[in-house]
Amino acid sequence: MRVALHTRVRPDRIEEYEAAHREVPPELTAAIRAAGVASWTIWRSGIELFHLIECTDYARLLSELSELPANVAWQVRMAELLDVVHDYAGEGAAEAGLPVVWGLER
Repeated sequence: MRVALHTRVRPDRIEEYEAAHREVPPELTAAIRAAGVASWTIWRSGIELFHLIECTDYARLLSELSELPANVAWQVRMAELLDVVHDYAGEGAAEAGLPVVWGLER
C-alpha cells in the first residue's frame, strides 16, 4: 500500500530538519523496514513536507513504531522541528493519509 502524508517544518528549523535526516539512526531505519516499509521518501516545498510511504500495512507500521524507544526519541526530536507532526496514534491510521485525487499507474 502507498500512504501520502503532509507535515510542516518550522521555518527557522529547515536546516536542522534536513541535517537530522542525514543522520537517521540505523536502529530506527531497521525497525521501519522490519515493520513492512519498502520505501519512505520525503519532499520539501518551502516549509511543507510531503511523505510517500510504501508499506505492507500502515496501521501495523504505526503500531510497531509507536512505543519503540528509537522512534519515541526520534519523534521527540522531530516535535522540536515541526509545526505539523506525523501522528503515530494507531486509531487514526485509516484517515492519516492524504486523499488520492488522481493517479497514473504503469
